[in-house]
Amino acid sequence: MKKIVFYILILSAVISSAQNKQILYDFAELPQTLLLNPASETNYKFHFGVPLLSGFSLNMGSSGIVLTDVFAIDNININDKISTILHTLSSRDFMMFNNQIEVLNGGFRSNDKTYISFGFYEEIDAIGYYPKDLLTLLNEGNNAYLNKNFSVSQINYKLDVLGALHVGVSRKVNDQLTIGGRFKIYSSSLNIESSNNTGTFTTVLGSDNIYKHYLSNVNMNAKTSGLVKDDEYIDDPNTYLKNTFLSGNLGMGVDVGFTLHINPQLEVSASILDVGFISYSKNVKNTTAKGDFVFEGIEFQYDADSPKNYWGQIDEDFREQLPTDENDQSYISWRPAKFNAALKYSFGERRSKVCYDNTYKDFYTDALGVQLYSVFRPLSPQLALTGFYQKSITNKIHTKFTYTIDDFSYANIGAGLSAQLGKLNLYGMIDNILEYRNLSSANSLSLQLGINVIFN
Repeated sequence: MKKIVFYILILSAVISSAQNKQILYDFAELPQTLLLNPASETNYKFHFGVPLLSGFSLNMGSSGIVLTDVFAIDNININDKISTILHTLSSRDFMMFNNQIEVLNGGFRSNDKTYISFGFYEEIDAIGYYPKDLLTLLNEGNNAYLNKNFSVSQINYKLDVLGALHVGVSRKVNDQLTIGGRFKIYSSSLNIESSNNTGTFTTVLGSDNIYKHYLSNVNMNAKTSGLVKDDEYIDDPNTYLKNTFLSGNLGMGVDVGFTLHINPQLEVSASILDVGFISYSKNVKNTTAKGDFVFEGIEFQYDADSPKNYWGQIDEDFREQLPTDENDQSYISWRPAKFNAALKYSFGERRSKVCYDNTYKDFYTDALGVQLYSVFRPLSPQLALTGFYQKSITNKIHTKFTYTIDDFSYANIGAGLSAQLGKLNLYGMIDNILEYRNLSSANSLSLQLGINVIFN
């Protein structure tokens, strides 16, 4: 059992991730910032991203365990390490994975006040909370926890593989205010989720046998779409890829945002992203289990003339008292909505840069600010608070440095660079820089990069 728990924990630590893109938000007028706030200000005529290279992001982390917790060479027995980890874990600790690849990204200015952007990206988004009670039960057994109710409700996870076709509009209302919105059509090729489960498993001292086990008030569900077709698992990667291009289960969502200049040096901005849903009706297979079950062991009675199938009887009783049902009913799943808000103060040397109308706009070389991020998840919102410093080295080279406090770390330092080489724009960003000295001890890692062509 310890090996089972061990592999679960290691898998969780390797594939977990965060979704915050605090370095990219409102950074150096990159076209990709429009995906984080559709009201980000733009000063160019049009742009297009190099297909499949304009935007790549991969963020990894774990709020409850890192690889060195298990693999560190410290002469401590691995079973003791796993027990220690389980005791420190909370049922609110989680593992996440988010990866986005831009297939297409472009935009153009329709008039002096309006900029239209569009594109298509593919995304993998997953979250799973550590089922601490289940992991403890597997690792230590139930005889060490008599009369304890192990909760089934801690089983809570969700995985989405999807594509998003989007179009957005940024509108400059006046010199102080810019507003924006984006409409999205989602096409999901795979969804796996389970939430709102109830029930407990309890072991007590028995009267007829040593122990008596109770499964009480069990109501569990597991929903899948795109995983099974004609009672066989879909194992062709091309099928999943194809279904992200408007061939899968469809849904829609919106982003809205604003940027407001309180004065020439003080700016506030905010956005709400992915307010939407996906309706799942293709290749659906749902499983439910509901009921109670009591088991007090087997009292063997040998009878050569009339042998009993004890295990068959147990299985029959289990299925009768705790029946499992499968169905193909359609269902709706909401996207994880995200919220960004930032306050920025600009200062330093005042410079000019060419705008889309061949006029010049003044800007400051330095800026300090603070940003709040939240993503709405099943148990509670996950928050991140970031302080940042931006520095424009020249009119073409911009940098940004961040310090973030979130569920993964209290000392997450990040850095980003954007360089304009003629019409070509290159950018790259990394997070949690201090942890790159020893990646196995990192709670979170982040990487973003891309190539755009921008015409002023």
